[in-house]
Amino acid sequence: MIEVSTTPPVLRAENLVKSYTEGGATVEVLRDVSLHIGAGEMVAIVGASGSGKSTLLHLLGLLDTPTSGHVEVDGKRVDGLNESARSRLRNQRLGFVYQFHHLLPEFSAVDNVAMPLIVRRDKRNAAREQAREVLAQVGLEHRMDHYPGQLSGGERQRVALARALVTRPGCVLADEPTGNLDRYTAESMFELLLRVNQEFGTALAIVTHDPALAALAHRQLLIEKGQLADS
Repeated sequence: MIEVSTTPPVLRAENLVKSYTEGGATVEVLRDVSLHIGAGEMVAIVGASGSGKSTLLHLLGLLDTPTSGHVEVDGKRVDGLNESARSRLRNQRLGFVYQFHHLLPEFSAVDNVAMPLIVRRDKRNAAREQAREVLAQVGLEHRMDHYPGQLSGGERQRVALARALVTRPGCVLADEPTGNLDRYTAESMFELLLRVNQEFGTALAIVTHDPALAALAHRQLLIEKGQLADS
């Protein structure tokens, strides 16, 4: 029996199917996937390469649309929204962290973190102040004005996490967030993710191959051949 959250939903997927057509053949990446991520919950999504983990995360993050089924954010279906409305919802309620940090090299740490607020037209000074607060919370108060090229790999991932948190999202979606880090730095990132979940009350949906990170989660969801299975 696959466990379900008992807290109110931040993200819900119902009967998701995602398929592609390649060379005249239909390839089904996800098949009838339903899940519920509750407020303040930490969920690990695990499975072999090619099982559909990242595809599921992209659908939950409104970065792609399902072939059938639907996604709900804060209890509201998103399938009727146009791209502009989807972008606004992503900016307001979801944060993203990837295996590679995707920081803008020409901007300092504080300006990289402030970017989601600036994109939604918050005042620059207020955005930078909020960015400084979040950077301090992830332990980078002494590195705020450094550029990505001046930071270590672990520090760059902390900046990326701060950028995901700066809008105070309901859920952060993380795709292999420690996959590009050495073991010591990965363990430090594990501890930070756990603290973020506890102190910010932010739900986390983490795609990972790392059993140590998955073991921290409240629940583990196993994907096999595009379907959820018992973990």
